[in-house]
Amino acid sequence: MRPAEIIATMADDPRLIIPVGTVEQHGPHMPLGTDTIIVEYLADDLSAEYGVLRAPALEFGVNVELEKGYAGASGLRKKTLHRTMNDLLDSWEATGIREFILLTSHDHDPHQEALATLITSAARVRAVNIFGIDFSDLLEGQTEPMHGDEVDTSLMLYLRPDLVEMALAKDYMMSREELRRYRRGWLRVPASSEGSIGRPTLATAEKGKKIYERIRNRVSERIFAAPPPAE
Repeated sequence: MRPAEIIATMADDPRLIIPVGTVEQHGPHMPLGTDTIIVEYLADDLSAEYGVLRAPALEFGVNVELEKGYAGASGLRKKTLHRTMNDLLDSWEATGIREFILLTSHDHDPHQEALATLITSAARVRAVNIFGIDFSDLLEGQTEPMHGDEVDTSLMLYLRPDLVEMALAKDYMMSREELRRYRRGWLRVPASSEGSIGRPTLATAEKGKKIYERIRNRVSERIFAAPPPAE
């Protein structure tokens, strides 16, 4: 967009959508940019529906420290992501943005904490973890999102089936406590999992469509269609 187009859009709605992804393994059957691809599609749809500006995606997030070594995976430290986002928000706020809507599908606690603790002068910051939504009624082999799993894989089969190789998908389940420790970065994914947790073999494009529609509708209702907060 040219500067004049941005000014005109901000005059109608001074909000900015920022997709925040990752570059990390999601099992042998999916690309490293899975998290980024999902939130970019969502950001595009919401931007078009509500006429809200959408920033370029930040493609690097905070990965699980114990997972270093997967081919191609790369990430930032928590404090680096936090400082980077603070710098970007400061720049955009100076141009007139009054609310930032951060979309992420990476359910790693340090990544979420980096986004939830950003500081602005006056603008509102809303960090949205799209996997904080209940999908249990749409799933067969899981009760919640995991990683490179039935949820991620179904979404990718719906959004970008050309990037998914289902013949390579392999299931690996963790207990709820193990999953909690993994999300904190305290537990390494065993080598037998090949980088994914959950049941990706049960994924379908039909499930992905239902999951995506629920995400879009829920974020739309709670973030975009809801009345603005009191000053």
